[in-house]
Amino acid sequence: MKSATATQSALIVAGVMSGTSADGIDVALVRISPTRQQPRIDLLGHTSTPYSKATRAAVLRAMDASSIPTADLARLHTRLGQLYGDAILAAQQRIGAKADLCGVHGQTVYHQGTPAKYLGQSLRCTWQIGEAAETAARTGLPTVSDFRPADMAAGGQGAPLVPVLDRALFAHPKRNRILQNLGGIANMTALPAGSDAVLAFDSGPANTVIDAAMMKLFGKRFDRDGKVAATGTIVRPVLQAAMKLPYFSAPAPKSCGREQFGEAFLTRLIADCRRHKATDADIIATATAFTAESVLHAYRTLVWPFLGQNAPLADATDYIVSGGGAQNSTLMQLLRAGLEPLGITVQTSNELGMPTQAKEAVAFALLAWLRWHGLPGNIPAATGASRQVLLGKVTLP
Repeated sequence: MKSATATQSALIVAGVMSGTSADGIDVALVRISPTRQQPRIDLLGHTSTPYSKATRAAVLRAMDASSIPTADLARLHTRLGQLYGDAILAAQQRIGAKADLCGVHGQTVYHQGTPAKYLGQSLRCTWQIGEAAETAARTGLPTVSDFRPADMAAGGQGAPLVPVLDRALFAHPKRNRILQNLGGIANMTALPAGSDAVLAFDSGPANTVIDAAMMKLFGKRFDRDGKVAATGTIVRPVLQAAMKLPYFSAPAPKSCGREQFGEAFLTRLIADCRRHKATDADIIATATAFTAESVLHAYRTLVWPFLGQNAPLADATDYIVSGGGAQNSTLMQLLRAGLEPLGITVQTSNELGMPTQAKEAVAFALLAWLRWHGLPGNIPAATGASRQVLLGKVTLP
């Protein structure tokens, strides 16, 4: 990333994130100021607005849907843009600060990071809905949206994009830093101590399988604090079989979503567990262990070798967790059990001054600031793109 210069300006940016879990809208108000190296990033406050039951149901119907009326997609696209605008206005009032710009990730309804044939051509594609014109009109703010396609057009997977924030906030001269976000999907950024090298990729599911299983089996949106998983027994043969999926042996860069770990995957997981006489709680325990094991597998097979090559003189390794999964005690216990025997310190981003629920929204505030100032936002080593590019499209009110 180019260094910010005096031609860039300090702005308050509203970053907006609605993730694969489809649980609601996170807004972070961030003051971003230019410096000679990385921009200075100061979080002023953040809010979370749950989707209504009807909105969440509509979003889940749209994700990787095999059949849905075009009219429903168009209406949802417009309505989400309005909801993003309302969430920004509410956040400004609650936090007591006025934004100059907003960056809206949108709601991913389809993401295909690897090429597939369509109409005679091999292509990658992604689609985040939420009409930016509606957001801009409601807020009166320039709105940057649709961040991922430009990276794909440059040969990348359009994900992960959060590493640009991870590097700006967490790189350390003597400590390896592993940034693990546990949203719907688990994405991981490895920053070797004292190095410019970056490794980043999606390690697999985080909350998406757990949440979907909780809704199907218990009628609840999520397993609060991992309490249901804590009462169940992991079905080891099912876990071992799930870990043989080709995604986990694929090299980085790589990205995934509900296309791999959505309804079809959950149906198979539940059926496999039932063949082993599993209870509902056992299924939640197995889904939780699946998230933990896929993260640990990614660390052992991809991150550990990478750190050994790029940070031989590091004093220590910090494993910093953010996202909704950081609030799942059972999941965090499984991660600590796998990582701390290796001498790795596991903590949450809260302990370093970045609230776990705010980090991804802050990342899209930074990406919007970069786009507004004509600076690239992708890290080719993370996405596989052939070059750095400007990310996002600007809509004026």
